[in-house]
Amino acid sequence: MSQGFFLSLDGVDGAGKTTQCRLLADWLSQRGYRVVRCREPGGTAVGERLREILLHCPAVHVMTELLLFMASRAQLVTEVIRPALARGEVVVADRFLLASVVYQGYGGGLPPDRIWELGRWATGNTLPQLTLILDISPEQAQQRKPPQEDCFERRGLEFLRRVREGFLTEARRWPDTMVVVNAELAVAEVQAKLRREVERVLSGNPRS
Repeated sequence: MSQGFFLSLDGVDGAGKTTQCRLLADWLSQRGYRVVRCREPGGTAVGERLREILLHCPAVHVMTELLLFMASRAQLVTEVIRPALARGEVVVADRFLLASVVYQGYGGGLPPDRIWELGRWATGNTLPQLTLILDISPEQAQQRKPPQEDCFERRGLEFLRRVREGFLTEARRWPDTMVVVNAELAVAEVQAKLRREVERVLSGNPRS
């Protein structure tokens, strides 16, 4: 492909994003696409240092948290995402700006629209052309994840409920670029649905 394509997967912790990202990237590679897979926060030397702070420091204020995520994201866009897109590659990201809108916005109480504004500035308006939201009930998500694995997973069920509702609200706001997929199905079933959506967008077909 002459122009690159940027897609991201998102959802509450425990929805299976990392597994589905890997499977999707492998499938795209098998189909002949050059694929770059990355994660947030992280994906660069700077981003991985920030990831350690964000996931394992219990006393970070929500605004500090947001700005650290934006710093990691800006570095990832500069070092990894934009160069890959310029080479005509497909970027598969495990989370992107939507995660901040939802976690620090709906979950943490900051204004979602201001986070979108800051994120567009931090990334130079480099946003996914498709975001696949893996939807799962907070109760099932908690059952899938080890207890108290990181700072976000220690915030409890009510926090996860606000986060899930944030994902669903934003998907309704941006139906042209965000698709909700039921992540409570078996891994193979979820992957099949993701592949259909990616194939549809890469072929230029509208949603039915």
